[in-house]
Amino acid sequence: MGVAGSGKTTIGRALAAELGWKFYDADDFHPPASVAKMARGIPLDDADRLPWLEKLRALVRACLERGESGVLACSALKASYRAYLLLDGRVKLVYLKGSFDLIQKRLADRRGHFMSAALLESQFDALEEPEKEFHIDISTTPEEIVRAIRLRFGV
Repeated sequence: MGVAGSGKTTIGRALAAELGWKFYDADDFHPPASVAKMARGIPLDDADRLPWLEKLRALVRACLERGESGVLACSALKASYRAYLLLDGRVKLVYLKGSFDLIQKRLADRRGHFMSAALLESQFDALEEPEKEFHIDISTTPEEIVRAIRLRFGV
C-alpha cells in the first residue's frame, strides 16, 4: 500500500513473479467513472471508493477461500480501508513509504497512467500511515525492497 507513485505496481509485480503468485493491481478494479474523475485531477471521496473496496474485498476473500497466495497493489490510504481488506491474519500489509518530493519526481516522470500527478497532495492528505504494519523506505531499488519484504515475511 502507499500513495500514487510509491511503486506499488512495480514492487508488487516483482514480488509476485519471484514467488510464483498471482498479481492484482487495484487500479484495474476502479469503475470507469472513478478513473475519469482521477484523470481530470479530481480526488475520489469515500463514496467513490466504496464499490472499488467491495470488489477488492471480494477478491481477497475469494483468494483466501481457494487457498491461493497473491499480491495486491492497492493504495489503501485510510485505516478503515485497510481494516476492510485485511480479512484475517493470512493477509499481510506492506507500506511503501516515501517523501512527497521523491514521489512527486517519480510521478513527473511517469507516462501513460490515468492518475494525475496533481492528485499527489490529496493522496498525502488522505494518508493515514499504518502503525503496526511493515513500513519500507522506497528510496532503495525495487530489488532491495522485494528482498526486504521476503525476509520480513519469510517467503
